[in-house]
Amino acid sequence: MLLLALLLAGCAFAAAPDISALDRVIEDTRKAWDVPGVAVAVVHNDEVTYLKGFGVRRLDSREAVTPDTRFAIGSTTKAFTTAAMGILVDEGKMAWDDPVRKHVPFFRLSDPLADGNVTMRDLVCHRTGLSRNDLLWYGSPWEREEIIRRIGLVALTRPFRSAYQYQNIMFLTAGYAVGRIAGATWEDFVKQRIFTPLGMTNSDFSTNEAVKAPDYSTPHEKREEKVQVIPWRNIDNVGPAGSINSSARDLTRWVRMQLHQGNFEGKTILKAATLRETHTPQMVVRLDDPASRDLNEGTNMAAYGLGWRIQDYRGHHMVSHGGAIDGFRAQITLLPNERYGVVVLGNLGGNNMPECLRSAIADQLLGLPAKDWNALYLGVSRKQDERQKAQREEREQKRHKDTKPSRELSAFAGAFENPAYGTASVTVENAKLSLHWSNWQTPLEHFHFDTFVSKARGPMSDSLVEFRLDGKGDVASVHFLDQEFRRRAP
Repeated sequence: MLLLALLLAGCAFAAAPDISALDRVIEDTRKAWDVPGVAVAVVHNDEVTYLKGFGVRRLDSREAVTPDTRFAIGSTTKAFTTAAMGILVDEGKMAWDDPVRKHVPFFRLSDPLADGNVTMRDLVCHRTGLSRNDLLWYGSPWEREEIIRRIGLVALTRPFRSAYQYQNIMFLTAGYAVGRIAGATWEDFVKQRIFTPLGMTNSDFSTNEAVKAPDYSTPHEKREEKVQVIPWRNIDNVGPAGSINSSARDLTRWVRMQLHQGNFEGKTILKAATLRETHTPQMVVRLDDPASRDLNEGTNMAAYGLGWRIQDYRGHHMVSHGGAIDGFRAQITLLPNERYGVVVLGNLGGNNMPECLRSAIADQLLGLPAKDWNALYLGVSRKQDERQKAQREEREQKRHKDTKPSRELSAFAGAFENPAYGTASVTVENAKLSLHWSNWQTPLEHFHFDTFVSKARGPMSDSLVEFRLDGKGDVASVHFLDQEFRRRAP
């Protein structure tokens, strides 16, 4: 009787999803978030039970999104990097707890305790003590080895292994190690050992390749409530952390392998125990700020595994990861106990549409009471906008509006250096200061005293740039991006 009950339960879970209901919720969600195009896939056991595209690849085009439309999948790339590491673990060429310098001899962390003990596992569960420092790679001129060397000079913001702090450059380092061990590149290894055996022939590692595909999406962003086409962002220099581009159909193969303990159509990609380790909590993710709590309704506990986020979801076990890069969002979700997988890809950046849609789809698959996830998540977005507005208003209230710089503008000009971030150049152009750093250039508008505000569009937009004087009254340093740049000696 018990066996019969279990078999019947399995048959109930195996029932095909309500296609028309999924169509409606996907299209309603796409429109609610103003996303030009979305691709969605659902896998159950070893079967693709739903695979469709909605909307258009490009806002000013009638070309429809299909299951084969290629999107940037951002940080869902990270699980491919840990899978590549797992293959090397299975072959005895790497261990999760190997010292990083065993495989990347020049790797360093600025804190002696962390530097002496950091392992491969630490890199891929976000617990080194380093905060993001994303502008060392985002839009920067530096290649992979240079970025890894530079992050070793940045001060830790939390004690080693004490807190979860998302960190892309550590995943870059892990992928770099994969390439060194394999005697190739991270891209070559992932293509040979993951893409090829899974039959992922519509996936690549660079925007340079994605735009050559016959069916690819275009990135969009919302500016002043209007959706606009934007250029693809090339992130080759941090590839193992987020550079893969793929389609919903290709990703169903990846999901099938994940749901089947590392096996795919008779081939073993990863040993079951190794795959299970990547899905095992390694570091607690605290849901202690308003945004985290709002965005995780139905979740009591969350953790990070090895390239995956693990949480409870309305009483069910969920393993997932999101992806975000300029103009694109992605979400890959596994419900291991029920053997479901969900892929959501969208071509509008800066929103929570994939998580919203993932939740609505999961509720249907699991037979849970329906919730208005659009209302919830859009409400969270409005709250975040209100918080940011309040912060700007508070900053403006504290501004001393009737002040002037303590020195003539020419005194602030010069070259300023930071060990990790390199050289920042300040010039006077058209009677205003201008800051040049990395590949970014921004005009500076006076805020108060010797503090200015960046006015260029981009990652430094509206950030404060503070100059500081020495005891002689000379400009000695400039502070921005939470970093100090010291004036270069004559």
